[in-house]
Amino acid sequence: MDAISWLAAALGPEATAAGVLNTDPAELDALRTDRSGWVSPGRPLALVKARSVADVQATMQAATEFRIPVVPRGAGTGLAGGANGTDGAIVLSVAGMDRILEISPEDELAVVEPGVINADLNTALRPHGLWFAPDPASKAISSVGGNIATNAGGLLCAKYGVTREAVLGLSVVLPDGRLIRTGHRTVKGVTGFDLTALFVGSEGALGVIVDATVRVLPLPVGGVTTIGALFPDVGRAAAASARVTASRLRPAVMELLDGPSLESIAAHLGAETIEAAMGASGGAAFLLVQFDGLASATDAAAASELIRASGGTVRVSTDAAEGERLLAIRRAFHSALEAHGNVLIEDVSVPRSRMPQMFEAIRAISDKYDVAIPTVAHAGDGNLHPNFTYEGDDVPDRVWDAAGELFRTAIELGGTLTGEHGVGLLKRRWLADELGDDVYELQVKLKGVFDPLGIMNPGKVFG
Repeated sequence: MDAISWLAAALGPEATAAGVLNTDPAELDALRTDRSGWVSPGRPLALVKARSVADVQATMQAATEFRIPVVPRGAGTGLAGGANGTDGAIVLSVAGMDRILEISPEDELAVVEPGVINADLNTALRPHGLWFAPDPASKAISSVGGNIATNAGGLLCAKYGVTREAVLGLSVVLPDGRLIRTGHRTVKGVTGFDLTALFVGSEGALGVIVDATVRVLPLPVGGVTTIGALFPDVGRAAAASARVTASRLRPAVMELLDGPSLESIAAHLGAETIEAAMGASGGAAFLLVQFDGLASATDAAAASELIRASGGTVRVSTDAAEGERLLAIRRAFHSALEAHGNVLIEDVSVPRSRMPQMFEAIRAISDKYDVAIPTVAHAGDGNLHPNFTYEGDDVPDRVWDAAGELFRTAIELGGTLTGEHGVGLLKRRWLADELGDDVYELQVKLKGVFDPLGIMNPGKVFG
């Protein structure tokens, strides 16, 4: 019996009829890419659209029996090629496992399947006065399981933390089909090694997450105050954001757009849109700061003084509609770039105090390789997204050369080559540069403990 026949028998006769097991070439080809735009060579062997934990277990048992690689996949919104279906692999989609299993207002937690969409979870939590804090830009279409697999971040990380801080426990199917549970439902818990934290950010290299117990928070009480500021250069804007952080103020959002980014958005939305939102024109960098909670107006006033002292032209608003217009400038960034070609969206982080140096390095790298690198930053946590636009199907070599120097510079400044997108396939070649030989070797051995046959997402992260 071949692998597909074995898998079909294990999933049950209704699985093929229901489209749970699919070998249609067109559908398989669509799984070779994600939001990064990178396309895997070759074609996956099959797609399993899991409906239950039992489907996941059957798939992993078949993969182990026949030594077939498995690529776990959720919504496909990743930006590092981590969930791209590879040649001869089974793509195991958990997108259809999208039930909210429990909401416990008393314990401030929820239990969800991995395919639950971020925005849908928050819609369900709102009547209870609660919310799920992880806030990736793709929250309207990204899934909680994918957030956990990549330890996703977003606009609100500086105040509310990344996904890791919101995960209490996990149910995971191991490569051989065993189901394990990690973590706890309690606020505290230190029994044994922290396997939950190990799986958060593991990018499908250790097992398949089939449900998660997540911490949820009370909805912020009080108003929201938004600051928009234009600067004559990105260096002063970065310095202003560092001053806000150093003042011990904690905005919920602090985003920074450099000159090339602002130019692209102005061309896309129209310069008059930015002028209407800001009540001013000009500027070679844009800083967006938003405070929530009871002290939002007071904190925003203090931050505004720091921003003005750093050379910013400031607009402050407590009006929700005006605040949304300022946020819309930031949200238009990627659509503005995509209007000019394919986009390689990169991701580095540096200590917040080193952001001015990183922006200066990006400018120098742009000049050296003669490539535009419009950059947006989650300035509140030092996470920068340098972007490259290009034509054609493949990223040009000079873009990868520029990106490589950019990654190395971030590491030299005490940072990391990925703050929230993950390593996937696209950053494997630089991973050892950051980890060092000893830590790299330990992590490879650790993967081998969970995945001794090397069938979990091979070619990604540690290969």
